[in-house]
Amino acid sequence: MNYKHIFSQAIDRLHEEGRYRVFIDILRNRGSYPNARCFHGHNGPKPITVWCSNDYLAMGQHPKVVAAMEEALHDVGAGSGGTRNIGGNTHYHVDLEAELADLHGKEGALLFTSGYVSNEATLSTLAKLLPGCIIFSDELNHASMIAGIRNSGCEKRVFRHNDVDHLRELLAAEDPEAPKLIAFESVYSMDGDVAPIAEICDLADEYNALTYLDEVHAVGMYGARGGGISERDEVAGRLTIIEGTLGKAFGVMGGYIAADQMIIDVIRSYAPGFIFTTSLSPVLVAGVLASVRHLKGSSEEREGQQASAALLKRLMAEAGLPVMNSVTHIVPLMVGDPVKAKRISDILLAEYGAYVQPINYPTVPRGTERLRFTPGPAHTEAMMRDLVSALVEIWDRLDLEKAERQAA
Repeated sequence: MNYKHIFSQAIDRLHEEGRYRVFIDILRNRGSYPNARCFHGHNGPKPITVWCSNDYLAMGQHPKVVAAMEEALHDVGAGSGGTRNIGGNTHYHVDLEAELADLHGKEGALLFTSGYVSNEATLSTLAKLLPGCIIFSDELNHASMIAGIRNSGCEKRVFRHNDVDHLRELLAAEDPEAPKLIAFESVYSMDGDVAPIAEICDLADEYNALTYLDEVHAVGMYGARGGGISERDEVAGRLTIIEGTLGKAFGVMGGYIAADQMIIDVIRSYAPGFIFTTSLSPVLVAGVLASVRHLKGSSEEREGQQASAALLKRLMAEAGLPVMNSVTHIVPLMVGDPVKAKRISDILLAEYGAYVQPINYPTVPRGTERLRFTPGPAHTEAMMRDLVSALVEIWDRLDLEKAERQAA
């Protein structure tokens, strides 16, 4: 068997479909983000503006976060020294879990090395511990949730996106005594829409189901203290498990769950993705701890980010660009073709110094390819107007379809 040929064919298919992923080599400029340097090409670093970061609030650049990480580095060194069970359970980890539990009004929290791992490990472990469990999953759930559901080996039912009536039909069709788990997200990262959390909790109460809410794109961003959509809508207490990330609004790295102490103890004791891996560096954890504490008391960053997103959506709509008017901070600009999306991205970077990554299948369905903008509190109105002017010029140059202009 020619293994190399098989692998080569797999890569060739991606190139033919226009969805081969190219990583842009950048360095962010500390203290002046979203400004960064791009090492694309052979002419040395080029100054660019980043428009697609998930560090939504630029907390990865915040002086409190950087100072906390520097202090931890000088205090304890770089690494944790082991798994949580063997030498890697630092006081930083304990403190952060307490802060996260408090953020969501839960008895406990548990840290993981990433949001992907927290979803996969928790969902696969929890369902395995419930004999005959049936998992009800939103059709647009993240790949990490899908992996966890698949690895649980349990039966699954997929309900249409945010369709409470369809979820009810599926729940009603099952044995009332069967263990049930409803898994869904609060903010869906590609369209920027929001789940009907309270209505899903109503169904969970009615059909005696557990609930698992992924708040990855909402923690730090919504709620009076950054507890996410569930805090904003005052439903956190109705959810069995809330999952979040430490690498987006909080600006560092890692993932976590928050829940009743018994569930935390079960996942801590049985999840391979938690047990058999070195714990997060205390330097990272110290940075997250500073970020969570700051955002609990400051709404300035959240308000600035929301204002930036609203302004960019308005400017795009007024220019006749096909922007999806999401209700959250996500700004999807629809293209509908992977090759064209990549071409727009390339021109923006090469000619205008604006970096936004094209989003293609399998991240989004075929035919819905897009550019996903995430303007932050430091993106100025002048930057946005320059960006929109560039996009209009590119749309005209490539003869792309525009939307109907919205009045200013």
